[in-house]
Formats: sequence, structure tokens, C-alpha cells
Amino acid sequence: MTTTAHPRFAAAVEESGLGALLPRVRSFPEATRTAAEAAAAIGCELSQICKSLVFAADGVPVLVLMDGASRVDVERVRQELGAGKVTRADAGLVRETTGYAIGGVPPFGHRTRTRVLADRSLLAYDVVWAAAGTPHTVFPIEPKELVAHAGATLVDVREQRA
Repeated sequence: MTTTAHPRFAAAVEESGLGALLPRVRSFPEATRTAAEAAAAIGCELSQICKSLVFAADGVPVLVLMDGASRVDVERVRQELGAGKVTRADAGLVRETTGYAIGGVPPFGHRTRTRVLADRSLLAYDVVWAAAGTPHTVFPIEPKELVAHAGATLVDVREQRA
């Protein structure tokens, strides 16, 4: 079982002056790889989970931060970026871009700097939970702080329910 945040994430948090987040990282023996698993482990609403999803816009990685209860509308992401084609990144591109495996990608502290879009749905709560670099660790953060530290642009890119 992993008991702390991923070392790369911990270092990035310290460097950005967010060291106070590290003691709030929670670790679970069961994986919190999916939003549903994380919400169940934490005991929060599914939409309070912040998913960090990597897409490729015309081959260039972009990170989309989305609430755990919603799905990303790839067409809306394409329009937002003015891209010709947007696809979900494969596991190799996710790891190459962020330095983390799918299921543990945090909203910031990545290996490379990428464009970040954050869906406005994340602002519905006082606190959201995001991965701390491993499939077993999460941390709480205020949504506005999350958006600021991720360098994200607030957008509406979630699928609209019919």
C-alpha cells in the first residue's frame, strides 16, 4: 500500500508553496483509481471527485479537469481549443506527458507543462478531491485553488444530459 503522495507530486507541491496540502493527502488500501472508487473510499459525492484526463488535440496533449459524475464532451473540447481532432490519450502518452499512470494523475505537478481546461462543474463544491499521483492517494482542495494552481482555463466541456 502506498502511504503518501507520489514523490514527484510532493516535490511539485512543495515547490509551488502548497506544502500544507501534503499532510491532508489520504491513502487507501483499496485503489481509488476511478471516481466511483475514490468517492466511496472518501465518503463524498461522486461529483466532488476531480478527474484529471489527458486528451490529444491535433496530437498535442491537453489536460481536462472534470467532476467525477460527468463525462467530457470531446466535441466541446475540440471547439474550445480550435483543434481539428481531439482524442483520448493512450496510457503511454498520459505517462509520458504527466509522469503518472492513469488512475493516479494529479491536477498539477506534471513532468511537462500542458494546456489545462477545468470544467465549471468543479466550482459547485467548497472542496473537491483529486489524485495525489498514485491510484491509492487523494487530497482535498478548494476548487478555485485547484484551478489556479493547475493554471487552468474555466470552460464548459461536460456532456449535457438529455
